[in-house]
Amino acid sequence: MNDSLTSKNIDDQDLLVFSEDRAIATLTLNRPNQYNCLSEKLLSELTKKLEEISKNEKIRVIILQANGPAFCAGHDLKEMRANPSKAYYKKLFIKCSHFMTLITKIPQPVIAKVHGVAAAAGCQLVASCDLAIGSENASFATTGVNLALFCSTPSVAVSRNLPRKKAAEILFTGDMMQASEAADFGLINRFVPDDKLDEETLLLAKKIAAKPKIAISTGKKMLYPQLEMKLEAAYEYAAEIMACNMMDKDTIEGIDAFINKRQPNW
Repeated sequence: MNDSLTSKNIDDQDLLVFSEDRAIATLTLNRPNQYNCLSEKLLSELTKKLEEISKNEKIRVIILQANGPAFCAGHDLKEMRANPSKAYYKKLFIKCSHFMTLITKIPQPVIAKVHGVAAAAGCQLVASCDLAIGSENASFATTGVNLALFCSTPSVAVSRNLPRKKAAEILFTGDMMQASEAADFGLINRFVPDDKLDEETLLLAKKIAAKPKIAISTGKKMLYPQLEMKLEAAYEYAAEIMACNMMDKDTIEGIDAFINKRQPNW
């Protein structure tokens, strides 16, 4: 973890810490003593903050990270058991699903910066982010099966990241997947030494933030819907999106600059 994120410098009463540096926003899960479990309040704060950021044209990229020894251990089981009703559980899982889906719908790419354990809904959170970089000590699992609870909602995101049989393996066994294997199977983009996690994540964020805004926001708009379409429909949808993209003034400037071998004036 970055030294600036130690509990000494962060108010433990803030479940979610927000910071902004130029075009990059950072959201830090801050329940270190609870391994950053996704309580109702934390889910509400995450949803509210993402909705705010989605309307902020100055922010180009979001980094999602965590304070403490783990990235996220999933839902807050103590809170769940304190409210033993089907209606409550369904409301909670719908709330969580709304947040996970929101990640894919906002115009800014979200990068998960993962250290320690990402389990159950924490693994779902990594899978829901557009990009993810893990430290070499990161591990991933859908551990609900060990408690007689199949990770049904996490399986939605996980099975859309991993090959089917690999997804089934971790969902049915609850076994931990180490960072190297998670990178091999596509749950994270790559893993790096622990002391390089901050640097490598920021490098990726800056690289994306430097790209023309219209290209990145268009990519977020079209990428996920077309994945759920049949091939012909996906191409039709992509053609419409790309035609609209071509009419944008920044796109016109970028293409003209390329043709005329000059730097674009954005």
